[in-house]
Amino acid sequence: MRATTLAIALVATLACGPAAAGRAYVAIEQRLSSDQLHATGLDQLSREQLALLNRLLQEEQDAAVAASAHEPEGPIESAIRGDVRGWEKGTVFELDNGQRWRVVDGEYFSSTPLAHPKATVRPGALSSWYLRIEGISVGAKVRRVDTGR
Repeated sequence: MRATTLAIALVATLACGPAAAGRAYVAIEQRLSSDQLHATGLDQLSREQLALLNRLLQEEQDAAVAASAHEPEGPIESAIRGDVRGWEKGTVFELDNGQRWRVVDGEYFSSTPLAHPKATVRPGALSSWYLRIEGISVGAKVRRVDTGR
């Protein structure tokens, strides 16, 4: 039986979400109701397939927890070095704290530059990060450049 995209997304969210950090892995069949198992098709897996799925999910959770140990948990508040007129995919911002963040989604342009504006980088779902610059109403999805994340 092939797992559906919905089942894969649900499983990944349950196994690797922010709540996964700091707790032992719980088998997928214990996390979902029988209706949820049926709706996702996971009730059709053999015992061996279910054991493999649980092993893979536990490995993924362990890797996510290990990776998150090297990243800050909460928002990062700093200021951007230099002026900001906007951004597009690929733009790199360097913060006063030394961190560098590359825009991976979103764009913004202004004719008036902001000099050394305050910025906040907040964690989002599934290891994503979002940059907000004081004085600008839109944000950008970013990835940390100096750590490869």
